[in-house]
Amino acid sequence: MQGDAGLNTTVSGLVFSTMSLGALILQPIFGPLQDRLGLKKTLFYFVIICILLVGPLFQWVFLPLIHANAYVGAFITGAYMSLCLNGGVGVVEAYNERSSRAYNFEYGHARLFGSLAGATASFVGGIMWAKHHNSIFWAMTFCAAVLLVLLTVVKLPENHMAGAVSDDAKPAAQITKEDYAAIFKNRSFWGFCLLIVGSATMYDVFDQQFPNYFASFFADPAAGQTMFSRVVSVQILLEAVCMLFMPALINKISAKTGLIIYGAILFVRVLGCAFIPSIGMLVFWRLLAALEMPFMLVSVMKYISHVFDERLSATVYMYGFGTAKQIGLTIFSLFIGNLYTAFGFKHTYLLLAVIIAVFVGVGASLMKSDRKAVAA
Repeated sequence: MQGDAGLNTTVSGLVFSTMSLGALILQPIFGPLQDRLGLKKTLFYFVIICILLVGPLFQWVFLPLIHANAYVGAFITGAYMSLCLNGGVGVVEAYNERSSRAYNFEYGHARLFGSLAGATASFVGGIMWAKHHNSIFWAMTFCAAVLLVLLTVVKLPENHMAGAVSDDAKPAAQITKEDYAAIFKNRSFWGFCLLIVGSATMYDVFDQQFPNYFASFFADPAAGQTMFSRVVSVQILLEAVCMLFMPALINKISAKTGLIIYGAILFVRVLGCAFIPSIGMLVFWRLLAALEMPFMLVSVMKYISHVFDERLSATVYMYGFGTAKQIGLTIFSLFIGNLYTAFGFKHTYLLLAVIIAVFVGVGASLMKSDRKAVAA
């Protein structure tokens, strides 16, 4: 988008900032709405249709707007893309998790195809972007059209409205304001939020500048960037492999333990990067991330379903994971970014590791164990 629209880094930053702001607004709305819809596909359809329109909107609306007024165009583009990506992805994740409970399959096994798709999209998307920038947006439209057909073809029983399907398919009790209020009175929820800020947020903060750190090990920065893209592709493929056995492992050790392990691996990766002497070790340290994401993706969903009211799973996910993560990114991205400039990568990584340890440790101490749910 930057190359085709002529965006500078400031305007590009406005697009991404608007997407994050949009997610902060949308996720608290989407969560309760999806819980009330249960397995109805209404919100899912809405997200898909938004993605379906990305190609034509970029071609004939967003890019002309950006050329006419870069800041207005960037704001409108970012706001719309938050419907498709930052906000919309939570709807897809929450719906898939609810479906996994309703139809007795592992969410992690379904989610591994997201990793495979991510690896494919990174590889194919890079080629498409290099040859013709706009083609990537039309590819989004094409993929959304395929998904729309699949979602329409797959029919669910009309009475399957709750997060789980019982033998007699009785409708779940109506969700009340008191049910929503109970979430915010639960100390496990606040502990979960802190742990997510210390892990998922810090994962993204760490990743924001890591490609530059990686490239600094090479005499030719372009060669470093090429090598990094290949390492990431391998990492994503390894994530898919790990997703095969991760649900069984989390079922055995508990979701809370899985989240703590996720935070611990991130801590080791960040701390280790402050002392890494060679490219080979840096590549290995990066590939450890292939373990992090499966631990996080599976443990988050299982902890929510084990500890909180299953009827409110989307609300807890949108607030406890999505919103908490976005707030953390808003606060720490600028702070850590300034530290990189002031103190360099190695000293910043040391401080970042301490922040991760504190947030994960405090969050875990507040969270209720879900071992009883695992044993049951």
